[in-house]
Formats: sequence, C-alpha cells, structure tokens
Amino acid sequence: MINPQTWLFIEQHIDADIRKLALSKAPVLVDLPMAIQQIAARQLLVRKLPEWTKMPRTIFPVHLSLEQSSSEATAKYKAALVQGNSFTDLTGGMGVDCYYLAQNFAKADYVEQHPTLCQIAQHNFATMAPHITVHNNSAEAHLKQMPSTDLIYIDPARRDTVGRKTVTIADCTPDLNLLLPQMLEKSPRVLVKLSPMLDIALALQQLKHVATVHIIATDNECKELLFDIQRDFKGQSELICVNLRRNGNNQITAPQTRLQEQEAQVMLTSTLSNYLFEPNAAILKAGLFKSTAQRYGLQKLHISSHLYTFNQDIPEFEGRRFQIIKVIPFNKKEIKKELAQLSAANITTRNFPLSAPELRKQLKLKEGGNDYIFATTLANESRVLILCKKEE
Repeated sequence: MINPQTWLFIEQHIDADIRKLALSKAPVLVDLPMAIQQIAARQLLVRKLPEWTKMPRTIFPVHLSLEQSSSEATAKYKAALVQGNSFTDLTGGMGVDCYYLAQNFAKADYVEQHPTLCQIAQHNFATMAPHITVHNNSAEAHLKQMPSTDLIYIDPARRDTVGRKTVTIADCTPDLNLLLPQMLEKSPRVLVKLSPMLDIALALQQLKHVATVHIIATDNECKELLFDIQRDFKGQSELICVNLRRNGNNQITAPQTRLQEQEAQVMLTSTLSNYLFEPNAAILKAGLFKSTAQRYGLQKLHISSHLYTFNQDIPEFEGRRFQIIKVIPFNKKEIKKELAQLSAANITTRNFPLSAPELRKQLKLKEGGNDYIFATTLANESRVLILCKKEE
C-alpha cells in the first residue's frame, strides 16, 4: 500500500510542519498525499495511541476513523475484563479495540464492511497480531455464518447518513435491537460500546441481560459507555465508574446498582467544612450522587448541586479535591470585597443560574491560575462562591 520511498519520507519528516509539507514538491516515487496523511495521523495520535504511533510501518486510515477510534487507555481497560479462546469484533474500524482485546484470546476475527479499512487492518495485523483474521463483510452477514465464540464485541456507528453524530440506540448502525438476540445465540457474552451521551437508564430498559455498565472517562472526560451483556444474566445491572488518568492513578469505583443509589441516605448542609469534593465525570454521568456521599460520609451541599464537603481531605476520593479558602455570599458587595485581589481563577458552576463563561465575565477574571471558584446553591437555597485551592 505504501512504497519504500514513501515510508522513508514519512520517517524523515515525522515531526515536520504539515502545512509546509503540503506546499513542497514530492521527491521521485514519493506518494506525498499518503505521506502527509500518515505524518498527520501520527502527530494527532501521539497521546491517544502512543504504542501504535511508535510501531514502524503502521498505516493509519482517514481522519474520521481516527476520531471514532478508541484510545489505547480505554481499549486496554476493556481488554482487562475478558479472556478466552476466541472472540469476534463485528465492527472492526481502525482495529484498536480488536488489537488489544485479541491479546487475551488465542484466536480473533476482525469484521469490517469497508474494503480500505480491511486492507489497512490486514497490513497492520500481519506484524502486530498475526492471529487476527480479517473479514471484509457486514456485521449482519458475518453473524449469520460465523461459528460460536467466547465473546462478541460491537461498536455500532453513531452517525447518520450525512455524518451527524447520533446518540440513541435506535439510530445505531447496525441495529442493536435486531442483532443482540442473534449475537447471544453465537456467544454467551457481548460487549457493546455506546456513546457517552446516551441515557443509561433508557438504554437499560432497551437492552436485556446487561450485567454491568462501565462508564469510562479519561482524564475526567467521559468517553464511552461499555455494556457487558451476558446470555444467562438476570437481575439488576451494576454500574462501574472509571476515570483513566494520564498519571496512572486511575479511579475505579466498586460496582453499584441504581437501586442502591435510590436507597442511599445523604445529609444536606448549608455549612461548608474545610474541604470541597467534586465527583469525576464518570460518576456524574452515572448519576451516583447520593451513594458517593454515603460511601465517604460526606455532606452534600444541595440535592441538585452534586458537590460535597468534609472536615478533612480524602485522598482516595474518586474526583477532584479542594481546600476551601473562603465562602462568599453571591452579592456584589461581598464579591467586590473578597475577590478584590484576584485577577484569574478556574471557574465551575453547579446548580447555579449563570454558566461559567457568564460568571467569569461578570467577575472580570481571567481564566487559569492556582485559584478555583465553585459557584453553587446550598441546601438552604442560598447562592455562594467557594474559593478553593486544588489538592494533588
């Protein structure tokens, strides 16, 4: 797919300015558009897929496939959940999930309906993972003819015919509601990756036999929902919140059900203690607000604020922790007095009538610095600004 001269050009210009390269004259036998595509992909993915970008002669597809691909961190997390003799990825795409999942299976099948992606996967897997067999076929057609397997993985497309993102199960391609019974006939376990924008409660009503939902964030940004569906599972689905962090200090909660969240007892308060706690993005997405407070004995500032306080730091808390400097009533006189010396701050609003940009404009503060301001509503319905210093 790429000749030796083009590979040499890519290796020699791996850190080059793409815009300047595009204006340059291609050396003899060098496919300049392909070289630029590969260089740009490596520069774009250096954090998302560090292992892949370091592998020599790996070919990367067009930008849309790069955007839709799982990160190395989320793919490795999924791979750690499974093992067996054989597995099938019905929506192979760029092949990142397939590659990492396949490391825990003796045999793996990659299925993809787009011929170009299959050609790229065939090239990459030949050296990276030769036990992966590539099939240029649709998920629906392959499912009908495939033998039984230990695991099926599927990441349905979440864009409509004109490329707009969709988030509902009904809008996924292929149709999960149609395929799921067939997948469970061929495998006792199915992993389904879905949009982080999806309503979890609604999805659990539509998908049967869901043992666990993994809400996966990376560096406090929710990236995907992973539904672990098991043929013989009956009962309440468990939620596991995961925040994969670049520093390696990952945050993973113990499994909890929605019923446990509903029954959790929480104490509300209008009085701030020494520390403020903000759950990570995965916990916020899962809606485990009361059970998080109960687990650590925290007081919640308001039933709708999703911020907590305690008299001492809790380093193991799954989220951000702050030492409270002062609590400022939300009125012009107090704000002017208490924030007079402040020129910049990181601002977050929770259960507050203004957005963070609107509040920043009103306070006339630049973004950044070591100071943090949380604007929120307390249990007695009073509105305050909480000035904090972040704990590492």
